[in-house]
Amino acid sequence: MTKAFGWGILGPGRIAMLTTRGPLVNLPDVRRVAVGSRSKDRAAEFAARFGFAHSYGSYEELVADPDVEVVYVATPHPFHREHTILCLEHGKHMVCEKPMAMNEREAREMVECARANGRFLVEAMFTRWLPVHRAVRRWIAEGRIGEVRMLWASSGFIAGWDPQSRTLNKELGGGALLDIGVYPVALAHSLFGSPAKVCAAGYIGKTGVDEQEAYVFQYADGQLASLSSSVRTRQRNDAVIQGTQGQIYLAPSWWGGPRTGYLQLEGEKEPLHFTETEKDWLYEAGNPGDHEKSWMVAHVMDCLREGRLESPDMPLDESVAIARTMDQIRAQIGLTYPADLQ
Repeated sequence: MTKAFGWGILGPGRIAMLTTRGPLVNLPDVRRVAVGSRSKDRAAEFAARFGFAHSYGSYEELVADPDVEVVYVATPHPFHREHTILCLEHGKHMVCEKPMAMNEREAREMVECARANGRFLVEAMFTRWLPVHRAVRRWIAEGRIGEVRMLWASSGFIAGWDPQSRTLNKELGGGALLDIGVYPVALAHSLFGSPAKVCAAGYIGKTGVDEQEAYVFQYADGQLASLSSSVRTRQRNDAVIQGTQGQIYLAPSWWGGPRTGYLQLEGEKEPLHFTETEKDWLYEAGNPGDHEKSWMVAHVMDCLREGRLESPDMPLDESVAIARTMDQIRAQIGLTYPADLQ
């Protein structure tokens, strides 16, 4: 029999809801144990809605529950370090919403804490485990497009004007880069590693956060990544990986759970299409949008069953490197947060 794991939610907001209503409700090896919030009523409401056994009005009570084995931290970015370390020091395995930290220093502290306590930690970069992204990695490993030389990717949407919202509020880590720019940055890292040179330009809006930016990464062997992100400008939201023998196209929204992609080889008129079908999903449910984090949650539990303390698909050192690259972008566009001064 497959071992089931007891899950806890720290921070029952919108992000936690998107993760819970699909994989944590429907995957058979998930036990929904507890929800922790600064508001007892909010925790109780979330627990009742999604079938968690317990609800707590503090994070300390959540991590003290011995039946909670894995915690998903879904609080705003500036609190990820504090809440992840709290859980790790209480012996919990961890899934931390992206971006894992506000900067490289915080990311390093979180990784060091996980390793010191012998607990699993992964950044919730759910795109790494989507079937279409696994197909992309397979095509590249097979040499289908030859040597990968360039990446073009965008991630952006138009957020409503609410200066107090998580998207635009500087105190909550708002702005385009940390919110959705982390996706193209992470994709570039998965293809090429850390860039040798970063060139970035961006616009800081009225609330003091980045509303849009464009950035180019150059690598030691000449590869290039041309990327952009925004929260006040609509973008194409597609990605193209170009090699010496062809290219791979990821359809919009490649960072939000794409269902299709194709491989176009040089000299071939018709591309090879990849399309997810019902048999590709881990389970049956009504809305496909509920499924996009299912593979991530299933992967976490597979890692725990295998005794792993980090994911081979999203290594901790790579999460630190991604944070370092975003620090470089922020330095060039003049974006700082209170966490940078601590």
